[in-house]
Amino acid sequence: MTILLLHSSSDEYGASKILLGTVRLLLQQNHRVLVVLSTEGPLVSTLENVGTKVIIQPLGILRRKYFNISGFFNRLLTLTRAVKKLQALMRKEAIELVISNTTGVLAGAFAANKIGVRHIWHVHEIIEHPRWMKKIIGYLLNRYASGIIAVSEAVKNSWQSVVAADKITVIHNGIDYSPYLESSASLREELHLPTNALVIGMIGRVHYWKGQSYFLTIAGKLHREFPQLRFLLAGDAFPGYEYLYEELAAQIKELELGAVVHQLGFRKDIPAVMQTIDLLILPSQQPDPFPTVILEAMASAQPVIATQFGGAVEMIEQGVTGDFIPPDDAEQAVAVIRNWLDSSRLKAAGKAGRVRVLEKFSLSNWEEKMIKCLQ
Repeated sequence: MTILLLHSSSDEYGASKILLGTVRLLLQQNHRVLVVLSTEGPLVSTLENVGTKVIIQPLGILRRKYFNISGFFNRLLTLTRAVKKLQALMRKEAIELVISNTTGVLAGAFAANKIGVRHIWHVHEIIEHPRWMKKIIGYLLNRYASGIIAVSEAVKNSWQSVVAADKITVIHNGIDYSPYLESSASLREELHLPTNALVIGMIGRVHYWKGQSYFLTIAGKLHREFPQLRFLLAGDAFPGYEYLYEELAAQIKELELGAVVHQLGFRKDIPAVMQTIDLLILPSQQPDPFPTVILEAMASAQPVIATQFGGAVEMIEQGVTGDFIPPDDAEQAVAVIRNWLDSSRLKAAGKAGRVRVLEKFSLSNWEEKMIKCLQ
């Protein structure tokens, strides 16, 4: 079967890692796979290296910055062009299945519908606001998807008010855990971290809802009480949102945390980053659908403390592999984290997390369900 995958970005963060895993799986099943991305980026060479053809073509990706009148007309024009080009591509390449990875990709749904090709939507998002946008995307999911894959029960539940529940299949993401199981590398020497210091980290794309600013607020309060702690931030911002990264640097300076917070930017060596920290904090300000970074942390035998909504609730076993904090109360968050600042408890929780991720969110389980859904 010849399969076309469309994706909303060319980075190597969570949804892109799942796209890469999907491509590898389809190639293993002897399918012919083409991928269309809107822009150049590190994902392009990674995909090409696994043996798939990558086409760069504007897709009219839907982002929040276009949620206004001028943005609407901008997307409408770009989408119209994208649909025509995709139709031509699909006819030329005899595409039999289209997979749109994330709800930000709309063009594939329209093009597949016009040609009569089966279209699967892989949904990684929870959209609560604005309500009108959720209703529009819900309509498109109903109308233009042969099937919908939701990455968590939280994602399915969030869309059931506007999408027929029987169209949605929940498939928890699984990844190749071997780099995290086998890694012994660490950045402690590179960062000149004290050998006995507990390191609290946050890893993820810098965005206003991901919670990096909240993380720093929590770090500031923890530092006053536990000056021996060290903190690590890894991840960069979307193109056009670089100012968010700069605001974090300003906040670090304002809180006088320059000596204890390491802002690393984008890193490809995430297994080494995971081996550097003792505890991962994921303080998302909105429900995070199914954070890949939690899978990576659990495989690395690191406990995770996250805000108590979204897919994290399905991933973390409270009190055993990690814990939960509120999204808007730094004092309460510190009270929860304080109870985890014991190396023996952290190690026990990390070991339990590794067992849980390999049993409940295994790559083989994800592959089996994906093959069944896509065939």
